Amino acid sequence: MVYALLLGDRAYSSWSLRGWLLFEGFGLQTAVTMAPLHTSAFGDALAQFQPARTVPALRMPEGVVVADSLAIAEELATRHPKAGHWPGDPAARAVARALAAEMHSGFAALRSHCPMNLRVSYRECAPPDVVLDDLERIQALWAWARKVTASPTRWLCGNYSVADAFFAPVAARVAGYNLPLSPAGQDYVAAHLAHGPFRRWRAMALVSGPDQPIYRRDWPQRAWPGPAPLPAEPCEGPALNSACPFSGLPVTHFLRCQDMVLGFCNAFCRDKVLADPAAWPQAMALLQP
Repeated sequence: MVYALLLGDRAYSSWSLRGWLLFEGFGLQTAVTMAPLHTSAFGDALAQFQPARTVPALRMPEGVVVADSLAIAEELATRHPKAGHWPGDPAARAVARALAAEMHSGFAALRSHCPMNLRVSYRECAPPDVVLDDLERIQALWAWARKVTASPTRWLCGNYSVADAFFAPVAARVAGYNLPLSPAGQDYVAAHLAHGPFRRWRAMALVSGPDQPIYRRDWPQRAWPGPAPLPAEPCEGPALNSACPFSGLPVTHFLRCQDMVLGFCNAFCRDKVLADPAAWPQAMALLQP
């Protein structure tokens, strides 16, 4: 099956992150088109995914376009029942679906006061009471899910599921705005920040396109609270590899990490690894003796 997925800015589009995780988080492949928000290019791209009015928008192999993240999740789960989008246990599956549905339609105060911005983390954002109420409800849902499902993992309903993918942007907001959570809530956020698919998305977000001024806030900043990236820097070749680990094409751009030079076929392939080398298994495999 060949899917075509339309997404917005990696740094700012929380719905795009959810849509991408429905593939990357479950081992599914898709062809991705990126369309920057607040530009004419976004409208032009949407016109190719009728009747979609926003992202994510997914064109199915037979040509039908599904333009809603929850609908995409359900359709992928139906078409790929072994991928694990929903828990196999009926009770856990019911909980996961309830969580995803409430996240899909709720928490407007949190979304408004703390728009997702994966390029920065603020020390303080002065969350008003309505945002704190949203956070209290979110943590109550997380605790309820763990109690009902007796999850043995850091995820809400056992193995990583659609419910976790839908709460990934909440974890990004907590990290980006230093929002107050209980220790259990912070541990769940830390699980997202360390999750390979999330780290890869954020690494690409750091090097994809210009900053969008509409998301800028004049608040003191701090270091991103996720795993610290391995030190790496651009350099000249030659590299220890002759083919790009992502495309297989000849290498033209280089970086140095752990005293070894890696090569890539273009600046984006190199720069997304520069942003967080350990997020990319293809690159890390080249560093192994």
